[in-house]
Amino acid sequence: MYIADYRNNRIMEWKNGASYGEIVAGGNGGGNRTDQLNGPTDVVFDKNSDCLIISDRDNRRVIKWSRRNCTCGEVIISDIDCYGLTMDNNGYLYVSDTMKNEVRRWKMGDTYGTIVAGGNGDGNRLDQLIYPTHLFVDDEYSLYVSDRSNHRVMKWLKGAKEGIVVAGGQGKGNSLEKLSNPRGVIVDQLDNVYVVDDCNHRVMRWCKGATEGTVVVGGNGKGRHANQLDGPTGLSFDRQGNLYVVDWGNYRVQRFNIDSSSNFRDLE
Repeated sequence: MYIADYRNNRIMEWKNGASYGEIVAGGNGGGNRTDQLNGPTDVVFDKNSDCLIISDRDNRRVIKWSRRNCTCGEVIISDIDCYGLTMDNNGYLYVSDTMKNEVRRWKMGDTYGTIVAGGNGDGNRLDQLIYPTHLFVDDEYSLYVSDRSNHRVMKWLKGAKEGIVVAGGQGKGNSLEKLSNPRGVIVDQLDNVYVVDDCNHRVMRWCKGATEGTVVVGGNGKGRHANQLDGPTGLSFDRQGNLYVVDWGNYRVQRFNIDSSSNFRDLE
C-alpha cells in the first residue's frame, strides 16, 4: 500500500502485516527540490514504468519517482493545481485541477493534456465542476470525479461533453441523498459507487441508478472508535474486497470487510 503522507511531505509504502512503513519518495523536508515533496495529496503506481506518480500539490507539479533505489523524482507536469490522480489500462494519466475546475488526461510526454471533464468554469451545470479532487477510471474508460464543492460525484463517459450525477447532487447535507464535501471515490464491478463523505465522517455506497446512498463505514459522528471516522479522505479496495479508508483526522488507515447488507466488520 502506498500512502501520500501530506504533512510529512513523503510517500510511504506499507506491506501487508507490517508494523512500520518505509519512505519511498520524499522525506527530506518540505521543499521544491527534486528529492523533496511539499504537501503530496495522491499517488498511483505505474506498473509499466515501475514508477510512482505523485500529485505534489503545494509545489504545483506532478512528479514521477522510480522505485528502483531512486533518491529523487522527475517533474512530468508543472504549473498545475493538481490534487487527484488515476491511471487507465492504456497508461494514460488523469489529473484533477482544483483551480481550473477540470480534469485532464495525459499521455506520458504530452505538453498540455486533453480536457476530459469540466473546463467550463466553476458551476453546477453538468458540464462544470467546482474544486474536483479524487478520481477513478473504470475498464470502459468512464471517469468518476469527486466534485467536492458541488457535493456530488460525476461520471463522465469517454468523450462526453457533460457528466452524469451518480451520487449526491442535492446540496450539502447529511441525509442519505446528500453528501458534504466528498473526497475519495471508487467503483466496483457492479457499478456501485463508494465515496468518502468527508464532513459527515462516513463512507457511502450508491448503487447504480439510486437516488440515495447507504452508509457502509462510519456515520456515527466524529471520533476514534472502530465504528467512527474523523475527516476521512481516500479509499481503495484490495483483491479480497477489503475496503481501506484513510482516516485523516485520526492519523490512521482502517481496513473494513463490507458485506452485502452494508454492515461492516473492523479488521484492524
